[in-house]
Amino acid sequence: MTRPTGRLADRRWSALVLAVALLVSGDARAQSTGGGLSNLFGNIFSGSNSASPAQPQTTPGGNGAPPWSGEDGASGHPLMTASAIRQAAANFGNCVAAMWPDAARRNITQENFQRFTAGLEPDLRIMDLMDSQPEFTKSIWDYLDILVNDNRLAKGKEILAKYKAQFDATEKAYGVDRYAIAAIWGIESNYSTQMGDRSVLQSTATLSCIGRRQAYFKDEFLSALEILNRGDLKPEQMRGSWAGAFGPTQFMPTAFKRYAVDADGDGRRDVVDDPADLIASTANNLKKDGWQTGQTWGYEVVVPQNFNYMLADRAKTMTIAQWEHLGINRAGNQPFPHPTEKAYLLAPAGAEGPGFLMLQNFRVIMKYNPAEAYALAIGHFADRLRGGQPFVQPWPRQERELSRAERLELQQLLAQRGFYRGTPDGQLGGQTREALRSFQASIGAPADGFASSDVLERLRGH
Repeated sequence: MTRPTGRLADRRWSALVLAVALLVSGDARAQSTGGGLSNLFGNIFSGSNSASPAQPQTTPGGNGAPPWSGEDGASGHPLMTASAIRQAAANFGNCVAAMWPDAARRNITQENFQRFTAGLEPDLRIMDLMDSQPEFTKSIWDYLDILVNDNRLAKGKEILAKYKAQFDATEKAYGVDRYAIAAIWGIESNYSTQMGDRSVLQSTATLSCIGRRQAYFKDEFLSALEILNRGDLKPEQMRGSWAGAFGPTQFMPTAFKRYAVDADGDGRRDVVDDPADLIASTANNLKKDGWQTGQTWGYEVVVPQNFNYMLADRAKTMTIAQWEHLGINRAGNQPFPHPTEKAYLLAPAGAEGPGFLMLQNFRVIMKYNPAEAYALAIGHFADRLRGGQPFVQPWPRQERELSRAERLELQQLLAQRGFYRGTPDGQLGGQTREALRSFQASIGAPADGFASSDVLERLRGH
């Protein structure tokens, strides 16, 4: 749950790829590392790499997954070329052994270092996963349909009842809403049924020695060794995503070090098999990231016609009362309970879909996973677990998601017209949204920043 450049997470590749394509994340630095959602959405995307086919290579410990393609990575990074990957893989044993002095400085015993690294081999299939480029994506409404469904709601309510004592104690100690914790548990791992099956040690060791993120993952690998050295978890418990996120709420090893707690006093911080530790550690994470006790995540709102969507920006925060003055009303004709709360307006499907006023706790959820689509799913799922209703307003389900080629074309056309100054990459983030808004305003259309097929046609001049 950490980014290499700060507190925000560099955690879950599949979740963020999904959300970036939904026009709701927008932070290119937040390339996530792959977690529980990668298992849930494993068959949604078909990645495509740019190099010519090469001889596939066997992937040790691949758990039945396809072997490495043997191709250059789509990122174009020099450390992701096929030759660089092979060269680093050939030196893998020396690379791992060379980390012993760093491990010793972390008080890892030599006996444990040798025991936990013995027999480690690189899992090169991770190189394909790290550089995958989704051609097609899910819309935000399809994303929410998949994540917030009747089966998961029923299971979540069972979990809340089964571990009521642990949730009670955690709410009292940390002031974090139990329904938010239960929602994260459900969406990250479908309540411990989809946690990933790759060895955290093997995955983080591979990424420490091979590919374009070695410095970041070296810290994750050494942190994983610290967890094992301390005896909090056993190697067989530390199985998860290709990037090292593990457990029901998908902790990265460095995040475990910062947030994991021993809630039941048994001397171990077990976020995998101990419900008390799992619930309290997830709450501690949210609390330290700024969770506001007693505050919800946000409200579904009705945005009036002819609204200035240039105000729908995460940086433009106003009080609820100020938003009301601009014509924003709560969906279902409900009153806002706290008019002085500060919020920003999110319109993830543009003028044709529902709007949302997002509070501080929404930003906190985004620190757990830096994607607005993810945070919206968590917030909505938490409300449904609490007994709330589905969203009131319909989504524009007639709209189709643009393909990656179309997203690239859209960015290129915006650049040609002087609205977009970034490098076209097919990922429609905040910079692209701003460019879209400016283009839409220039032609007298609602400047909602939504990348529809219609706005692409307008850019094409049709």
